[in-house]
Amino acid sequence: MTYLFDTSAWLAHFLREPNSQQIQKLLDDDANKILLASVSVTEFSRRISSLRPDGVAQGMVDNYLALFSAIIPIDGKIASEAFALSEQCPRRLPLVDSLIAAAAKTHGAVLVHRDAHMANIPAKLLKQLSLV
Repeated sequence: MTYLFDTSAWLAHFLREPNSQQIQKLLDDDANKILLASVSVTEFSRRISSLRPDGVAQGMVDNYLALFSAIIPIDGKIASEAFALSEQCPRRLPLVDSLIAAAAKTHGAVLVHRDAHMANIPAKLLKQLSLV
């Protein structure tokens, strides 16, 4: 199965928040392909840097990146899909969330998240594993 982790899922795993064991199970299953949208690298790095201002954040991020099968760049196709998803959501979908969701949809991945904004995306538009 192919999964794409939203930044919220990645952070939940890092911070060992509730449901982080479920994320670990996905990572441990060699049959799974785990993707990450490129914008999540920036989001995660900024959050870790705020938690660890001692300068070790980049090394921590680099170590984590090895867990992912691929980092998906945000291209024109994904940007267009992000707009289409935003237009079909009943509530506002922030830009970065729409790009991450569109990356999952474009790559046929299940979006794994702990984000209420993502939960507003209709199930018929995107497969999701909500950890909220």
